[in-house]
Amino acid sequence: MQELDWVVLILTLIFIVSYGVYKTRGSRNVQDYIRGGNEAEWWTIGLSVMATQASAITFLSTPGQAYHDGMGFVQFYFGLPIAMVIICMVFIPIYHRLNVYTAYEYLESRFDLKTRTLTAILFLIQRGLSAGITIFAPAIILSAVLGWNLNFLTVIIGVLVIIYTVSGGTKAVNVTQKYQMGVIFGGMLIAFFLIVSYLPANINFTNALEIAGASGKMDILDFSFDLNNRYTFWSGIIGGTFLALSYFGTDQSQVQRYLISRSMREMQLGMIFNGLLKVPMQFFILLVGVMVFVFYQFNQSPLNFNPAATEAVMESPYSAEYEVLVEENRELQKQQQELTINYGQRINSNLATNQEKFRNDLRELNEKEKENREQAKELIKAANDKMETNDKDYVFIHFILNNLPKGLIGLLLAVILSAAMSSTASELNALASTTTIDLYKRNRENRSEGHYVKASKLFTLGWGIIAILFASFASLFDNLIQLVNIIGSIFYGNVLGIFLLAFFITYVQSNAVFIAALITQIVVLIVYYNDVMEYLWLNLFGCGLVIILALILQILIYSPKKDNAKENN
Repeated sequence: MQELDWVVLILTLIFIVSYGVYKTRGSRNVQDYIRGGNEAEWWTIGLSVMATQASAITFLSTPGQAYHDGMGFVQFYFGLPIAMVIICMVFIPIYHRLNVYTAYEYLESRFDLKTRTLTAILFLIQRGLSAGITIFAPAIILSAVLGWNLNFLTVIIGVLVIIYTVSGGTKAVNVTQKYQMGVIFGGMLIAFFLIVSYLPANINFTNALEIAGASGKMDILDFSFDLNNRYTFWSGIIGGTFLALSYFGTDQSQVQRYLISRSMREMQLGMIFNGLLKVPMQFFILLVGVMVFVFYQFNQSPLNFNPAATEAVMESPYSAEYEVLVEENRELQKQQQELTINYGQRINSNLATNQEKFRNDLRELNEKEKENREQAKELIKAANDKMETNDKDYVFIHFILNNLPKGLIGLLLAVILSAAMSSTASELNALASTTTIDLYKRNRENRSEGHYVKASKLFTLGWGIIAILFASFASLFDNLIQLVNIIGSIFYGNVLGIFLLAFFITYVQSNAVFIAALITQIVVLIVYYNDVMEYLWLNLFGCGLVIILALILQILIYSPKKDNAKENN
């Protein structure tokens, strides 16, 4: 990090926080503070929805996911456009007609207070955990790579978000997210074009795609119907649709983003805008990761991208064995470079007679390198069993710090921190709104507008402190972007099922839904803990289970006929 990088990073963050505070100061009522005065236009809604979902985890983990496993992860988002259409047709008209502040208000009018409270609490649990992760993700990676203190980073990120979120509420979140998305898109585009420009002179973008394809990184679609296969076309279309329906239709951190619009039409246009842009955006971020992979076909890469892991094993009795693997990795990468350059030349000269041999040889070298890296992970784990050996989350930040010019390093770090701030701000804002409206105000009615605004600010501060504390004690998972989706999938299916029962099955009443929701949540946790199915399918499983159980309970125990029979007896 040079002085110019620090200047770019600090000025970018100061501008975003200061602008958010300045533009949204002085909210005096709940309408302004929680719903932003209902002034947002459709494109602001669309960008805010994307910024809420696109946390720092997206820009740290997704390129690393593509580097290791290729483009197949994009299938995860295939169900999103379908979900956007359903939300526009079903969810938004109901929310707009009822003029609600939170998604869970509707459940009390349809069922009762206990069902509304249960659903709100399920949201608070999963979103409270996620808020900590969105702070923790960039903090631990930047800490490991830059040598910054982890707790200092989590506090800085959390405090910056708390400042403007407490000050301006929902409007502050939306105002800042527009500029954060501008920084994010600009930074990723610059990184992409720089990676392509760093490739050898005889390797153009088309050649790079051919090289990536030869290594299996461009395999996008998998039509196998295997519940144990995490990312397939079917898990994306089915499981991804249910996850997106739950997230965008029932999660207050997203619902609040479009409840602030001027009209129902603005809400719908904003969500369609998100549905049309989200998949291409994720495709592009994955493509950046694939281009990083191609870049390292011509340049040396570390045996493990996590510097803390490398340091741990080099200071252990296993350092000599690790050095042997490092040397073997260098030799494999030299062979890869020679083969890849020849492969590129063959492509450009249209000499395709031995093209299949080149592809096979390149895949064979990549497999050997992968095996080498797995052996390195075993040594790291032997040296320190608490050390994270999975380095997917460190790939992109390693490339940024070691290959980008002065100033752009600061810009890309600003991208990561801006994404963390935008997503965390939405989460804290939604957590505070749900706590204020669904729990506090519902049990403390007839207070002044100023009282509820002050309460919402205090809840925002409280949830911010909880998120910082959780981030300070969290630990890395297999892949951070997967961890956020796993937490969501454990709760989202159940919550979505409750809403679908409310919307479409009027026969089912509150007691049956409440009991079914409690049972479903316990069963989903057991299913996940025992690894019965991949997490994406938990959304469909939880949704279907709560609906079936509620119907059974309503028919067998809570049906009107049974109630009448009891009264007659």
